[in-house]
Amino acid sequence: MPRSLEPLDLTIQIPYHFRCPISLELMRDPVTVGTGQTYDRSSIESWVATGNTTCPVTRALLTDFTLIPNHTLRRLIQDWCVANSAFGVERIPTPKQPAEPSLVRSLLSQAASESNPTHSRLSALRRLRGLARDSDKNRSLISSHNVREILVNLVFSSSQSLELSHESLAILVMFPLTEFDCVAIASDPERISCLANLLFHSSIEVRVNSAALIENVVAGTRSSDLRLQISNREIIFEGVIDILKNPLSSPRALKIGIKGLFALCLGKQTRHKAVSAGAAETLIDRLADLDKCDAERALATIELLCRIQVGCAAFAAHALTVPLLVKTILKISDRATEYAAGALLALCSASEQSQKEAVCAGILTQLLLLVQSDCTDRAKRKAQMLLKLLRDSWPEDSVGNSDDFVCSEVVPF
Repeated sequence: MPRSLEPLDLTIQIPYHFRCPISLELMRDPVTVGTGQTYDRSSIESWVATGNTTCPVTRALLTDFTLIPNHTLRRLIQDWCVANSAFGVERIPTPKQPAEPSLVRSLLSQAASESNPTHSRLSALRRLRGLARDSDKNRSLISSHNVREILVNLVFSSSQSLELSHESLAILVMFPLTEFDCVAIASDPERISCLANLLFHSSIEVRVNSAALIENVVAGTRSSDLRLQISNREIIFEGVIDILKNPLSSPRALKIGIKGLFALCLGKQTRHKAVSAGAAETLIDRLADLDKCDAERALATIELLCRIQVGCAAFAAHALTVPLLVKTILKISDRATEYAAGALLALCSASEQSQKEAVCAGILTQLLLLVQSDCTDRAKRKAQMLLKLLRDSWPEDSVGNSDDFVCSEVVPF
């Protein structure tokens, strides 16, 4: 039942046969099972997924789990929605039907065959991409057909058109990689060089997809040596940060840029490369444009970079760093507060100027509120350490004695 109908239950009656027998809500994608009963697709799929093998209404055993779309009933429901639009009922959209396994196999075969003309292979890939976008169920089906190995080979093949490679890349980043896939990419210097070069492609979509694949590989590789082979390339930091700098970057581009930068900065040995590429200024300038989850990652990255001397210096040199971090405390989330406090602790420990800026920005009030809040223990410990560090900057009777605590590590996302 659409939310818009909830307050209208007393004035409008949904026909009984338009309701799903399982959920009792208006059906959006009615399908018929072998017993002849019709249910909403999501409801009957959930019923079967939990181990039930009978028809919910008749209790008869379902020997065939094929779901047949009931187009006639769906059109009747749509007509009813239109007829009752004056009551706030919205017309249900025509659902896209799930992909057939035979179709997926055929499309993958067409795309992988080097004997097929390029335009035919591109057409197959674009159709696969459309199916993958349609639903999680389609992505699960496509994923079960060895799609990763096929796409990885297409992305990095030197004997095909660049357009075919770029289209394959766009599909590949829609699927989680296995560790085997990640190792196969990370252990090949030519493949890493290819991805690094794509970060500077004229198409922003290609650049973002390359950054997404790099992040997937770094996050999915257990070997620290292989991760280092990727993050040790300054050009990769420059490419990822350039995506964040781009004023035309979409929310997806910003999300992937932040995820990529965070993953690359987890390795301590190469954090200085992020700083050299302009990470400090970019993170501070972009922080206000990010949603909650991305802001948490950005603040976690800031804390990581503040743990090295050159990173601390770079953030301290930005006039907005300290005021913005102080303002962030208790504003976004517990995690964000913890990372902001950790970054401030590093900055104030390294610079008296940062201490003065923090006091001017009102950090005392923020820290006192933080210590009394329901925030994480790690955040409170960092706040206690900051209070102790800054106690000479305000009257002695304004802050009680605090014990010394060790700053904990950033929790990976």
